[in-house]
Amino acid sequence: MTKTKLKVGCQTFTWEMLGKAWTGGPDDLLKAIGDGGYAGIEITDTMIGDYAARPAEFAAALGARGLDLVSFAFGSKSGFTLKEALESDLEAARHWVGFAANFPGALVSIGSATVVSDGPREDKFAIAAEFYNRAAEIGRQAGVDVAVHPSSHHNTLLFDRADYDTIFALLDPDLVGWVPDTGHILRGHEDMLDTLRTYRDRIRYIHLKDVDAEGTWAMLGKGVCDTPAVIEIAGTAPRFTGWLVLEEESDTAAAEPAGAVMTNRQTMRSYGA
Repeated sequence: MTKTKLKVGCQTFTWEMLGKAWTGGPDDLLKAIGDGGYAGIEITDTMIGDYAARPAEFAAALGARGLDLVSFAFGSKSGFTLKEALESDLEAARHWVGFAANFPGALVSIGSATVVSDGPREDKFAIAAEFYNRAAEIGRQAGVDVAVHPSSHHNTLLFDRADYDTIFALLDPDLVGWVPDTGHILRGHEDMLDTLRTYRDRIRYIHLKDVDAEGTWAMLGKGVCDTPAVIEIAGTAPRFTGWLVLEEESDTAAAEPAGAVMTNRQTMRSYGA
């Protein structure tokens, strides 16, 4: 088992996926995550609310709940694959890097490249790679680590192992980190653990999520994810921060998000975290 001190955070997509059914705000998220026993939070541009322009106040709200900001995550309607949107996407990166810079050790996690237009896939990989590399350089200049978070959601460009190999070949390994998501990898890769081992040098932190054998989201520990092996591999990654961020998308979470994330936190204790 890794000697790296493990810290457990929670991603706010558990609530974001509810859409209009979720009527709370960021303070409600902090309460649920703090009450759930977590040490940190990864929040998104969709869920940050009025705190987007008030990083000092957000830091105070985090502190009141005993939480650290693990990472700030954002996406774009461009899917980061439209050449004409490149500059506006970089401006968004500049903004959120500036926000994250107020939180020592916090990263910026950039969402998966997604197909939103016609055209050759190789062109979309090139555009996405240019964006990720340039966004990470913005982060480097501000002292903020930037990482990419591939997904298996609709129209993702980064689904299977071949896609990961293609994008990583185009990314600067010294600049652009990786946030592996176990659930998303399992849905598109025959061997998740080999993917993690192959690209371990790029790992910054881990999104832990579970799926069943058919790729349907499952509560942590109820699916096929080999969580102990994932933690072991992460512990060998030279730039692993120690953060294990739980992100729950199952039907159980949709019915009762606060209860689901609390259950997952209890499950992680059985893995020594």
